[in-house]
Amino acid sequence: MRTLTILLAAAAMACLMAATAVAATTLTYANFPPASTFPCIQMERWKDEVEKRTGGALVIQTFPGSTLLGAKNMLRGVQTGQADIGCISLPYYPGVFPAMSALNLPVAFASTTVASLTMWDIYQKYQPAELAEVKVLTVFTSAPSNIMSRVPIRQLSDLRGVELRASGSVLDILSALGARGVGMPMSQTPEALQKGVVKGLVSSFDVLKDFNFAELCRFETITNLPVYPFAVIMNKARWDSLPDDVKKTLDDLGRDQALWTGQYLDRHIHDSLEWSREQYQVEVFTLTGAEHEEIRVMSAGLIDQWKADALKAGLDADAILADMLALKAKYEAEQGE
Repeated sequence: MRTLTILLAAAAMACLMAATAVAATTLTYANFPPASTFPCIQMERWKDEVEKRTGGALVIQTFPGSTLLGAKNMLRGVQTGQADIGCISLPYYPGVFPAMSALNLPVAFASTTVASLTMWDIYQKYQPAELAEVKVLTVFTSAPSNIMSRVPIRQLSDLRGVELRASGSVLDILSALGARGVGMPMSQTPEALQKGVVKGLVSSFDVLKDFNFAELCRFETITNLPVYPFAVIMNKARWDSLPDDVKKTLDDLGRDQALWTGQYLDRHIHDSLEWSREQYQVEVFTLTGAEHEEIRVMSAGLIDQWKADALKAGLDADAILADMLALKAKYEAEQGE
């Protein structure tokens, strides 16, 4: 009897150790912006949801601020297993993501929620080969890009000759509108503003508070220039090693995370503008419908170029663009925009 008791105790201990081993499965998640910014805020929310929904079967160890991988080596780092999971900004990889880069086109998204849900649906429908070597866990976008400046930009004509820090496709749009776009890292922008190298920047309004740009840029102009698409990706072999029930949990979280991130950032944009008004009495200007149409006409070449590149990559560019615009309209109606 004593021997049987010992054997049962040993078996129970073995089961406990096996359960503990499952609970202790840890995945590393790398991100490149500072911890206080929205890509890392969403990362921490995703971590909490995963650990809660899996009942502790997964533990997520997060690395914000390029402490594990930087922005430009994130994709390769995840593919080679330096991190299990990583957040990539697609515009950092020109030509690599021809299908999903459609989200970076100048189609005047007015909210992050609409853009993020549109991106999710486009990915789900097309499952583009450009992301086949990794597992996509979720996608989302930045908020629309707007002007923050030290001189008032009340109308498009005020842009002529004004130096503005920007990146990606926005540089081309600014040039078409007569401004002087200056490409530089965000980290160099405060000094450039103080020294007068640039008179402002084009980015999403969350940086007014997150980077305190409201102190230097007291004039804000709503232009609804392109959003920037992001994807949270996982090493394919690491994904394949997970149990099926855990995989389902992560899959079920994908759209929910895209929606959560969009709604969070839209609220944060609103709060940042209110904070900027209270702290620095910033002025906010809106363009006329005719001016928004002028932006659309002047930036049409970017859409034509994207279509040409997408066709070269073997994609149905017209179908992707039409679907994106239809989804944009659908979600704008649902969100009351």
